[in-house]
Amino acid sequence: MKRVTSFIAANRRGFLGCCGAASVAGLFGATANSAFALDALTREQRDAMTPDDVIAMAKAGNARFRSGARQERDFLREQASSAAGQFPAAVLLSCIDSRAPAEIILDMGIGDTFNARIAGNVVNDDIIGSMEFSCAVVGAKLALVMGHTSCGAVAGAIDDVELGYLTGLLGRIKPAVAKTEFDGDRSGKNPKFVDAVARTNVLREVAQIRAQSEILRELEVAGKIKIVGSMYDLKSGAVEFLEA
Repeated sequence: MKRVTSFIAANRRGFLGCCGAASVAGLFGATANSAFALDALTREQRDAMTPDDVIAMAKAGNARFRSGARQERDFLREQASSAAGQFPAAVLLSCIDSRAPAEIILDMGIGDTFNARIAGNVVNDDIIGSMEFSCAVVGAKLALVMGHTSCGAVAGAIDDVELGYLTGLLGRIKPAVAKTEFDGDRSGKNPKFVDAVARTNVLREVAQIRAQSEILRELEVAGKIKIVGSMYDLKSGAVEFLEA
């Protein structure tokens, strides 16, 4: 623990020391009645939040997305206000599916989140390293894995699709296929089974992050971050946060 804590402290000082503070009132700092998020999230706003605060604001953002009441944004102003430094509240791991852009679904702006996308929202060493950077160095409070319904990568894993490098990627999903309890047609043509496997896969990826990364695991034990899974419903637009 001492080695990990020293690593975190040294790297956060180095990184944050080279960054200027962003301006006022980003998405997460805006009030519930705010109609216009002017600037990117500031360090003060981000650091004042707990991991549960970030989850609550992500849920509120998804509610706005579903109702068609997304924050009106000036992306150029967010870009300018974040140019001197970034203070994201979360790191999002989601699928490359064109219908599931996590930051839009959660109504977040420039500078509010780190975003990693890969087919099937699977983790590997590089993804975990990126999450360690996001949380241990920069100070993000939430590591969120987001799967989605009707996932083509999950269907491909179920049906043993083989295609170049995709074969190895789908292999990372296959353990979730075997682990998913399901009565009925266990094929990629059954949407209910695909969605059940996608849910299992999200929970497996969350568990893998905790098991593989000592840094993230210890940050979570200390209450500084949360590692959470979620599922996005393509039809309803709703994001469900999953209990591990």
